[in-house]
Amino acid sequence: MPDQSAVPGGAELDEAVATFTAVRPRLFGIAYRMLGSWTEAEDIVQDVWLRWQGTDGRTVVNPAAFLATVTTRLCINVAQSARARRESYIGPWLPEPVDTSADPTVGAERGEAIELAVLLLLEKLTPTERAAYILRESFAYPYPEIAAILHLSPANARQLVSRARKHIAGQDRRPVDRTAHRRLLEAFVTAAQTGNVASLEHLLATDVISYSDANGAPRAAKIPVIGRARVATFVAGISARIWRGTRSVWVEANGRPGVLVLTGDTPTILLTISVSDRGIQQIQWMKNPTKLAAFARSSARLA
Repeated sequence: MPDQSAVPGGAELDEAVATFTAVRPRLFGIAYRMLGSWTEAEDIVQDVWLRWQGTDGRTVVNPAAFLATVTTRLCINVAQSARARRESYIGPWLPEPVDTSADPTVGAERGEAIELAVLLLLEKLTPTERAAYILRESFAYPYPEIAAILHLSPANARQLVSRARKHIAGQDRRPVDRTAHRRLLEAFVTAAQTGNVASLEHLLATDVISYSDANGAPRAAKIPVIGRARVATFVAGISARIWRGTRSVWVEANGRPGVLVLTGDTPTILLTISVSDRGIQQIQWMKNPTKLAAFARSSARLA
């Protein structure tokens, strides 16, 4: 809900709140997919609310379209500056995961562009390409509306979406269903806890990649580990450090099962994987304390 403490009351405010609240899940869904950050998406939505407060709603023909446009344009600006900030990030950068177990806020009207692996792919697109793809694939906006939001012609909007689709499709992603995904993650955790290299290799795709997002924290891989044999050896090598003296709980992160590793009551790692019919394609070790805290906040909103 928007913060109402700093605004006057009255019927106009009630109407503004009702209008904004009705579309807030979609606005957050756009912002999160655009930025890959629950924290930044919350900031964007709050900024949109403040701008909506200062707008005479009677002059807006289509409030939902207006709010989506403001959200998207703000996200493009933030995404452009974020690209520069991430150049100084130490080690691999992964999207900030979000708890989607009840999904009232992410606004996943379609499942596309919410999984961590897809969000990571979207980072390789320009912010405008990303916006066009998300509006079309996740929220089914017609091309004329996408064009209006992005200040393009419908033909250019269609071209941006087509280019983004080819990029995503070119990654050879054939995801499996949730049951198979969970089964593979369970098997991976068992093999990782025992340090069994052969069992790990059996679960991994040939070109598997392991990412560790720790932003320079000690004893974390500073570069991605690539290839079945190398990843299996790497995971076996860090087994004792990760699992000894910890406990694990199952969570849902970005629409897929995940494992949250805790030392005492403190989350230390969120483990997620990306899976295809060829095995585990990606392993994501989220170790950044700031991003882990954001995941905890996204979980707390469901309580």
